[in-house]
Amino acid sequence: MRIILVFICLTFFSAGFSQQTKQDQRVWFAYTGQYKVSDHWGFHLEAQFRMDNQLEQNQQNLFRLGAIYYLSGSKNISGGYALVNTFSASADDFFKENRIWEQYQVNKKWSNGKNTFLHRFRLEQRWVEKIGLINDDVVSFGSNYQNRLRYLNRNLFRLVSLKSNQEEIYVVLQSEVFLNLGNNEVNNKFFDQNRFLIGLGFNHNNNTRFEMGYLNHYITSSSSNNTINHTVSVSLIQNLVL
Repeated sequence: MRIILVFICLTFFSAGFSQQTKQDQRVWFAYTGQYKVSDHWGFHLEAQFRMDNQLEQNQQNLFRLGAIYYLSGSKNISGGYALVNTFSASADDFFKENRIWEQYQVNKKWSNGKNTFLHRFRLEQRWVEKIGLINDDVVSFGSNYQNRLRYLNRNLFRLVSLKSNQEEIYVVLQSEVFLNLGNNEVNNKFFDQNRFLIGLGFNHNNNTRFEMGYLNHYITSSSSNNTINHTVSVSLIQNLVL
C-alpha cells in the first residue's frame, strides 16, 4: 500500500501534467541533522543549496533550525524557523522568505527490521518577499503570507548488508505533496507541488546516511506555466545522540 501511494503521486502529479508544463534541470545538495540531547529533547539543523544543472547559478538556498520533542522511539513532534532565499531571474536578485514550521513524524521498521517507512506531516506559515525593478534598482514591496500543509511518505528498502546490520546499501523511494491552505497570494492553487524521489543510499552505523537519486519536482504556478524540474539530489542525513 505504501509503494502504491508513492507511485500514484508520481503518476498523477507529474506524468499527468507533463504536456502542459515546461521542463528544466536542477542539482540539489542537502544536509539534515537531528541531534538528541536527552531522552525527550533534541534539535534539528538543515541546509540546502539548489543549483542549476551547470552548477553555475544558485537557484535557492534554505536554512532550517528547530526543536524536537521525542514522544517515543518512533514518534516525535518538532517546530522552528526557516530562512529561504530564492533567485528571481526577472530581478536578477534573491528574494527572502521567513517561515515558521511545525511537524509530526512517525517511522516504523518492517520485514524483520530490514525496511523502514516514515510519515511526516508539516505545517508552514510563510512570509514571502515581493521584489521588482524601479529604474533598474531592485526594490522590496513587502511580503505575502501563505499557509501550507506538506505530507511526506518515505520508504527505505535494504539491498545488501555490509560489515554488519549497521552498515547497508538501500533503495529510497519517497513522495512529498504540498497543499496550500486558505486564501493565499503566493500561489492561489490548492495543489502547490509534488516531489518524487528514487535513489540509492548508504547507511553507516545507523546514524549517518548518504543518498543520491533522481527527484521529479512538479511545481504549479498561479502566474506562469507549471514546471517539472528533473533534479539530481545529493543528501547527507545524520541522527546523532549527544
